[in-house]
Order: sequence, then structure tokens, then C-alpha cells
Amino acid sequence: MSTSVSGGPATIQSATVRAERLIVFARFPEAGHTKTRLIPALGADRAAQLQEALTHRTLKVARRLCVHRSCDLEVRFFGGDINQMKSLYGAELRFAPQLGAGLGERLEQSIDAAFCEGAKRVLVIGTDCPEIETDLLSEAFDALTRSDVALGPALDGGYYLIGLNGNRPELFQRIDWGTDQVLRQTIDKARRMHCKMHLLKPLSDVDYPEDLLACRRLPTEFSEILPMSQAGRLSIIMPTLNEEGTIEQTLLPLVGRTDIEVIIADGGSADETVSIARRLGARIVLARLGRGRQMNAGAALASGEILLFLHADTKLPANFKCAIWSALNHDAVAGAFRLRIDDPRTALRWIEWGANLRSQFLQMPYGDQGLFVRAELFHQLGGFSNWPLMEDYELCRRLRKHGRIVLTTESACTSARRWNKVGICRTTLINQLTVAAFHFGVSPQRLARWYTSWLKRDGS
Repeated sequence: MSTSVSGGPATIQSATVRAERLIVFARFPEAGHTKTRLIPALGADRAAQLQEALTHRTLKVARRLCVHRSCDLEVRFFGGDINQMKSLYGAELRFAPQLGAGLGERLEQSIDAAFCEGAKRVLVIGTDCPEIETDLLSEAFDALTRSDVALGPALDGGYYLIGLNGNRPELFQRIDWGTDQVLRQTIDKARRMHCKMHLLKPLSDVDYPEDLLACRRLPTEFSEILPMSQAGRLSIIMPTLNEEGTIEQTLLPLVGRTDIEVIIADGGSADETVSIARRLGARIVLARLGRGRQMNAGAALASGEILLFLHADTKLPANFKCAIWSALNHDAVAGAFRLRIDDPRTALRWIEWGANLRSQFLQMPYGDQGLFVRAELFHQLGGFSNWPLMEDYELCRRLRKHGRIVLTTESACTSARRWNKVGICRTTLINQLTVAAFHFGVSPQRLARWYTSWLKRDGS
């Protein structure tokens, strides 16, 4: 939802006030002032275009709902003026500026005005959620006939929708707006107020580069802002963090080809990783740290029909592209290369054998084998979970529900640096403990902390 303030009259005059009102919090799409977290990835102009496209998408859904349910629609806006908003989004809509010193006050005042004017059930939505549909809004309105509060959880810890069947200003007070605690704090308040709640399904808000994957599921609506997948093209997406020692050798065989796009999704390197990659001709996407987030950010801006996720210390076989197409043209939904480790020790041959056996028979390859998948399916599934660990494991579990994950006959060669730093037995034990803990329900965030602690304890 928009978090900005504007002045002006707030009351909507209407001859007939319906029982249900949908309020859309919107923002005038001014370059440099909207979607600022996306400017490093899209640029100021395209970020503003995205804001406008998201608002058009939301209002299209809102109009459809109001026709079906005969409810009132109101747009609360910031930036520009009413004439500019009407020019962009429709002169028939009713607009009023957002009023208040913060998001909580703006929500509180908008909802209070709606109930004062005679509405009985009020929904407020932002414009950042491209997945919202009329059936979800109808579910929320229906829920308010038997519940006090309806909430649409956002995956970032906030909410994309709040609905009330009566004025409850306390729900918007003393909330840490703009943090991942908003949903939890709101639910806690509602419980303390003895409100009956209805939770909708969680959806993504588009705030960061990794969130753009939600827009890729609606390619025609965002075709002027985000790339369309090009038939026959391969996009190689590489998450990096301080990889200056390995990045050049990995990239040299890949860059400079018209049929291949190389995207470096960097999580904040403090060394020369980004400058080396840029000099070699790779495209740079700056993302929040975390392998799942980084790979999603790169995939959201990729134009390939096929996406290949590759670690910075893994080298592909010479005929990697033919191997990928051969695998995916034989009824596979995804695949990976056989694992080879660049170290002659016999113990590592056993590690390779176990990894390749697991990949072939359990269809569970890991990220250091170079995971590839058709972009359409990847977008449809919502990409990786935005986790710091186990994101590849979890994606493969979802991919298996849609078909086979195959292992190529060719091998990708990955660095032995992890085994060299920690030791072969210790690294293997840590990996197996991590997988076991994940199956027992330990969160990826906690696992990542444990994993880092274990590695430090082992002297790496």
C-alpha cells in the first residue's frame, strides 16, 4: 500500500451509499519517487511505468468486482492531483487524497470516512499485488458478514488487503509500518480485541527485484516493462557474493554469445565481482542478499525460454546448451548436470557418486549441479522460495509434481573449496544434518544461522 501523504478534501459525496466499499490506495507514478527500491534494477522511468501498470491492473480487477457485487469503489491517492489521476485511470472513478501522518493514520481516516458515510463492510487494498483477483475480493467481502476482520497476508510480512465490518481504529495504531512485523502485530491486536478473523491466501507484493516474478505470470500486462521470453534463448543466472577469485573463469566461456544471456544477480559484493562481470559483458542485477532472492531477481529480468541457475564456482561442459535442450525435449520439466568436483581425492569420487545417484533416482539435484528449467514453468510456480538456504531443494520438490527432473550424461565441474575448508566428512555431515532438520520443520532462516555457525566452528 502507498505510504505517502497528500492534502485536500477527503469526503466522497454520493447520492446512494452501498453497503460494501472497496478502497484502493494508489500513487501517482512519478519517475524517481515511485517504486524506488526497484530503480537499481529497472531505472527510474521503468519503475514509474511499473507503478502505473500495477495500478491499471488493480483497478481493472476492482471495476470487475464492483459490477458483479454492486459495491462502491473509491481511490485514495498520493502525488499529482485529481485531474492527473482521472486522466491516467478514468474520469468515472471517485478519487480522494490520502490524509494522515503515516500509513496507519491514512488507513484509519479512509476507513473511518467510509463508515461515517454509511458503508457496512470496507476493504482496503494497495496496488502492489498483481495476483489479486475478483474472487479473492469477493471472499473477503463475504467473510465480513461472519467475521470482524479480513486480512490478506503478504509474503514479506505485511498485508495486501484489510477488511472490516466496523470501525476499529486501534488496529492501525502502534504498528511498525514498513517492517516484516506488520501482519503479526495486526493479528495480535485483533486477537486482543476479541475480533473474529478471516485470513486469505498469501500473495506477493512487488517491492523488490525478486518480487517481479509475480508480474512475469502476466506477461502481456507488463510486456513494455519486463522482458518477454524469447524462443530458443538461454538465460544463465548466477547468484554472487564476493566471487572475484572465481567469476572470470566461470564467465569467459559463456559471455559474448547472441543465443545466451548471462545475468549476475549480486547480493552486495564488497570486492571486484561486479566490475569483473560487467567488464566481461554480463548483465548485472543488484538484489538483496540470499540465494533464493538473488536468483529470483535475475530470473524476473531474464529473457530466455530456458533458465539455467549456476553457481559462480561451477564450470559447465563444452556442449552444455545441446545437453539442456536434449533433456527438455524428452518430456522433462527440468534437469541438472552430473556432479564432478575438481579434486582428485578418492573420497570426493564417493561424494560425486552419491550426489549423482540421488539426482538420477530421487530427482533431487542440488544447485551446484546447474539446475535448468523452462521459464514459463518457473514463473508459473513462483520461482524459488526467498530463502537463504534449501531453496533449490524445495523448488525441486515442487517441480517433481509437474514431471521428471532429468540428469544429463555431461558433468558440471564444481570447486572443491567447501570440502577443502571444512573437510570432506564434516561438510557431508553438515549437509545431511541440514536436510534432516529441514524435513523436521526447522525454518530455512534458522538453518542458515546454524549452517554459518557450524562452518565457523569448523574453522572456515
